[in-house]
Amino acid sequence: MTENTQPVVTVLTAPGEPEPPGIDSLRARAQVRFACDEQTLRATLPGTDVLMVTDFRTEALAAAWPAADRLQWIHATSAGVDALMFPALIESDVVVTNAKGIFDRAIAEYVLCTLLMFAKDFPTSIRLQQRHEWRHRETERVEGRQVLVVGAGSIGREIARLVRAIGMEPHGVARTPRRDDPDFVAVHGNDQLLDLLGHFDYVVIAAPLTPQTRGLFNADAFRAMRRSARLINIGRGPIVDTQALVAALEAGEIAGAALDVFEEEPLPADHPLWDLDTVIMTAHMAGDVIGWRRALTDQFLDNFDHWHRGRPLFNVVDKRLGYAGER
Repeated sequence: MTENTQPVVTVLTAPGEPEPPGIDSLRARAQVRFACDEQTLRATLPGTDVLMVTDFRTEALAAAWPAADRLQWIHATSAGVDALMFPALIESDVVVTNAKGIFDRAIAEYVLCTLLMFAKDFPTSIRLQQRHEWRHRETERVEGRQVLVVGAGSIGREIARLVRAIGMEPHGVARTPRRDDPDFVAVHGNDQLLDLLGHFDYVVIAAPLTPQTRGLFNADAFRAMRRSARLINIGRGPIVDTQALVAALEAGEIAGAALDVFEEEPLPADHPLWDLDTVIMTAHMAGDVIGWRRALTDQFLDNFDHWHRGRPLFNVVDKRLGYAGER
């Protein structure tokens, strides 16, 4: 790219997905191309300096990678970047950034909502309302209850802040333990997870999907949890062994689960999770509040301004660890 030549930015979206809102403003500073699959990406990657990926589940980039001849930077408009971490990219000099910070508060609010729904037994109340059935019941308090947040990054930290505000006691699990933390009672090491699980009323998965976390919550983990405990997963579906989770719920090894992410998405209509009264489910939408797509574009444009001016990028992902910042 010469001094007077505009950089080339390719935007990789899912097939049928519209252009990211606000991306038009980039055209004054860059040539903007669009791709939606492996074939179109192979055609647009040659000459591309920057790649913005809005479809975090795509495998198109790995397939089209040989066509990238001058790519410098990839930005993922998602907190998780597991689908992008193929060996050739990890070994390359291409910088990867993510959408860290955009979803933190919204996801923390979702977690807080599900905690309260379990404690106040709202799933049963909704079912009774649908049946026009009046049934008085006693419910739980959340004050003083113990919460374990697996993944003490920016999302996990925001969860800790919110649950602490209503009198709960959040502990974290991360790669690096730390006793003196402003938001968690304590942050414990990953190797302590199985020993910790039996001490908590709620276990929240906020970790990225990495080789170390894939299948982390298996039959052994569920057996280690309290029978009264509830699991909440807003991280990635494959962190949980779904078959083991169903078995644990059916056997009463844990009391419930709130799930926003799944090993298979969309979840098949005949999956047993749909019919379990102890399960709350949503369609991978915990962080998707009104205006989230424009917020993602604005974050990318801010980082593009850093890149264009030769300033350090923010939210840089450690490609070998698979995430940006503390976890």
